[in-house]
Amino acid sequence: MGIREQENGRRHKKDAEGLAAFFREIAALHAIEQVTFLCIGTDRSTGDSLGPLTGSRLLDYGFPHVVGTLPYPCDADNLAARVASIPPGQIIVAVDACLGTLLTRGSYLAAVGPLQPAQSVGLKFPAVGHYSIAAIVDVNGPKPYHTLQTTPLHRVMIMAEQIAGAAATGFGLEAYGRFKGSSLA
Repeated sequence: MGIREQENGRRHKKDAEGLAAFFREIAALHAIEQVTFLCIGTDRSTGDSLGPLTGSRLLDYGFPHVVGTLPYPCDADNLAARVASIPPGQIIVAVDACLGTLLTRGSYLAAVGPLQPAQSVGLKFPAVGHYSIAAIVDVNGPKPYHTLQTTPLHRVMIMAEQIAGAAATGFGLEAYGRFKGSSLA
């Protein structure tokens, strides 16, 4: 579920290329085997499908530890159990959709630190992630749940690919993903 845009001292707005640098910094500190991507969202809402779409693409690129894919989403119903299933000691990179302003739509908020899932739709979940990416998929308004339901799928698919591609570039896996079959089919 989407989180509300939080541009503060620790969350930095990035474009797709800025994400690759963010992931290079993570890769310099942590081996790929130590990193688990926690891709939050559901396949039942176009805006909120960013997490499962990203998770599926990360698997295509060869990342070994991904929680939250199209076949097995990490959503409001199972978030706590899915987080609890991550082995201790893993570095969690949380990915979720969020809503922002018209000027920030299509950009990313990256942070060293957690994100708060489902904040923009009024749900309360614990913050998750050692690192986080909040993808601003649409404009926040009076009906955030409706906005996520009606966000264009094409925008979300492009953003999911940008996140996964940036992670692959940062960790040196970009060539691998181009040759492996896509799990988005």
